[in-house]
Amino acid sequence: MLRFMPVGDSMTIGSAGDHTWRYRLWRHLCTAYDGPFTLVGPRETLHDPSTDAPTSYAYADPAFPRAHLAGWGEGWQHMVPLIGDAVRSCRADVLLVSLGLIDLGFYTNAEQTADNVRTFVAAARSANPRVAVAVLPVLPNIRVAADTTFAEQVAHFNDLLAKTAADLDEPRSPLLLVPPPASYDFHTDTYDGTHPNETGEHRIAAAFAEAMWQEWDLGGPYEA
Repeated sequence: MLRFMPVGDSMTIGSAGDHTWRYRLWRHLCTAYDGPFTLVGPRETLHDPSTDAPTSYAYADPAFPRAHLAGWGEGWQHMVPLIGDAVRSCRADVLLVSLGLIDLGFYTNAEQTADNVRTFVAAARSANPRVAVAVLPVLPNIRVAADTTFAEQVAHFNDLLAKTAADLDEPRSPLLLVPPPASYDFHTDTYDGTHPNETGEHRIAAAFAEAMWQEWDLGGPYEA
């Protein structure tokens, strides 16, 4: 049984009524991956806008393994103290990580965020020395278009993330930088300038799926 753990912020946990990109990737793997697999993690809920808390189970389609490690307003620094126990307790084999927007927007600069990436990977490997990690760079959102300083930090962090992935990649515990979806556009792929709508969910899921297929020979081409 191959165990995938989605790790992320509000774009990964999703909001009440969403399918989430987690669901889209699961649907893809059901046909593309030739073997038993599941999604794992210590959490299952969506963010509920009415309570501003992760209390909703109102998935657009709840019939899938909903486990994850994601939180609305959480970033690399929030996941660093959690990832070791999560990998260990859930026996995660593959981490699918989409983080950084919150960190850069509210907590840490690009260099500090990159340092947290290294700490995160070390903690994950301490729990499972053979864990594979696929990391998506920060995708541009509406703030990137409006705030030059923030845009520069996002670009700088993504450069540092690429270097970090190259530095930390190793055969027994691969660290894969996922190429961002080339056609992703926050004007059309989000419902509010940040959070993915249906097309955005598919594009994020496809980015992970295509990277794992191309680099790890895991799964196959993504078909929406």
